[in-house]
Amino acid sequence: MLNIYIKDKKLFQNHVPALLTTINQSNDFTQARYIAKHWNPKFKKERREKVIKIKLPSFENEDEDPTKLSKEQIRSRMKEHGFVPQKQWSERPAYMSCTPIIFESYIAPEGDGKYSAITKEGAKQKYSFLKKKSKSLLAIRKIKSFDDMFKTSHFIEEAIDIYKKAYEALAAKEGEEKLLQYVTETAYPKMIHNMMDKTIHWKFLESLEPARVVHMRTTDVITKENVFAQITVRFHTQQILAIYDRFGRLIQGSEILRKDVLEYIVFEKHLANEYGIWRIHGKIIPSWMTPKDISEGTYVLPKQKHDPMPTEPAPMETTLVENTSKDSTNVQSL
Repeated sequence: MLNIYIKDKKLFQNHVPALLTTINQSNDFTQARYIAKHWNPKFKKERREKVIKIKLPSFENEDEDPTKLSKEQIRSRMKEHGFVPQKQWSERPAYMSCTPIIFESYIAPEGDGKYSAITKEGAKQKYSFLKKKSKSLLAIRKIKSFDDMFKTSHFIEEAIDIYKKAYEALAAKEGEEKLLQYVTETAYPKMIHNMMDKTIHWKFLESLEPARVVHMRTTDVITKENVFAQITVRFHTQQILAIYDRFGRLIQGSEILRKDVLEYIVFEKHLANEYGIWRIHGKIIPSWMTPKDISEGTYVLPKQKHDPMPTEPAPMETTLVENTSKDSTNVQSL
């Protein structure tokens, strides 16, 4: 079907084959096909904004040669074209998963674990603990602002489980990836120190006293939103520990003797991290606590120098023996 109409001395046709186009046309008409755009002067500005003007390089100008440009000229040229100039140094992303130290360390009362609450010393310890509890309550409020489900009773159960799994993974030497699920990057090198070529047998028997939270603190690093929390838990347990050297000799502990252990373990969590978990961060050892037994080292004994054994008798001794034998024969003959 032929659909032809004339507008402004232009001949428009739509969907018409070339053989069916009009033949008797004057030279004043220009044929245009498939024109769907409007050329209203009202939208001149919008049409102009569609076009991006670019500056073409001049190959005849020597200043455009990139090998002859200075660093400042290259930097300004890159900024002009919208490119980020390259830096002279290489940056690495910084990731903080834990703090490097124990901030506001808990001061354990002297003789803890020896006195009961009925005695005078035990009552003093209880009073000092209640006196320091105000800052811990503020820390709980800060932790709950990040974790609504946090409760100290639930945390103690989680802390005991982390404590057992961390020491079991250390004794079994399950590797860095497994151990870092239960300890922080700060505590990891301290735990594996001097562990090479040693065999560890460790077993958790029972708790002499229920584990309890004695200290809680929070702090921000670099920014106020980047908050870390540390909780100190008191453990009074019975354990079995035996350490063997590379030759299978017992150097510390025993596999048949129980031992009472009093420990103050610090757990840390990155509160600002949505996927942060509680991990062992360190251990507080009071100055009044009795030092542990030092393990005996295994050494190679030095070689002893022995006196050389005589291989042949001396010549003088042989002559003396011969002379004595001759005298004896002469005596017998007489």
